Amino acid sequence: MFKIVEKRTLADNIYLLRIEAPRVAQSALPGQFVIVRVDEQGERVPLTIADFDKEQGTVTIVIQAIGVSTRKLCTLGEGDMIADFAGPLGNPSEFVEMSADELSKRRFLFVAGGVGTAPVYPQVKWLHERGAKVDVIIGAKTASMLIYTEQMKRVCDNLYIATDDGSCGFKGMVTAKIKQLIDEEGKQYNECIAIGPMIMMKFVTLTTREYSLRTTVSLNALMVDGTGMCGACRVSVGGKTRFTCVDGPEFDGHEVDFDEAMRRQAMYRSQESNASVKHEHKCNCYGK
Repeated sequence: MFKIVEKRTLADNIYLLRIEAPRVAQSALPGQFVIVRVDEQGERVPLTIADFDKEQGTVTIVIQAIGVSTRKLCTLGEGDMIADFAGPLGNPSEFVEMSADELSKRRFLFVAGGVGTAPVYPQVKWLHERGAKVDVIIGAKTASMLIYTEQMKRVCDNLYIATDDGSCGFKGMVTAKIKQLIDEEGKQYNECIAIGPMIMMKFVTLTTREYSLRTTVSLNALMVDGTGMCGACRVSVGGKTRFTCVDGPEFDGHEVDFDEAMRRQAMYRSQESNASVKHEHKCNCYGK
């Protein structure tokens, strides 16, 4: 069993949980994920690591309450226990293999969208601690849906906010902000890393292709089982079939077949919808 030592509300239906998991924290690296199971009857939920503290032995995850399992997880509070918290799983970000000298000569651009902002944070922090120059764009529909802005300010060189309605920062899509930084402000980057909704990552890669800017994306949203056994996270990368959970979750965005990935992502929506209806019916029957 794993104890929740901190719970915070970040935005509507988005929660931060800090879990006591010393062995996971000791081995965790940026880009990896964990498998969470609320109780013995719960399903396996893959979640990208949002932070880790080796000294305190804690791992932070950020969850959006969407389906039955994530909603159940988000009802737990500080002091409550989680049945399973397995990890770290997946391959860490490629840059963890670079020396501090190499990283100090590189400039990264991170593009984060929605809940994808949380797993961007440990990557940016890792790079900042090793002398890399890092700019971050955080995108959201509106200001109330922004998360991790204060934390990100402390670990990046420049933070840019882009909201669809203009309620905070730049008014427009993150892709328009990328173009503004490069075309109008003369920014130059060695690599772009995009994490967020699939459609956002698709258009980020289409934009960066115009500048021949290497772009890495995280396809963690495709995962179901998280061990490569279910095959649900198959994706075509460079014309070859890859499994997101064991070969990724990060890939060269310019080689990912995003249209196929989005079709696969939509495969289980009807089952999730049916599960939600059954869960609500069960709760109503018992007066919960």
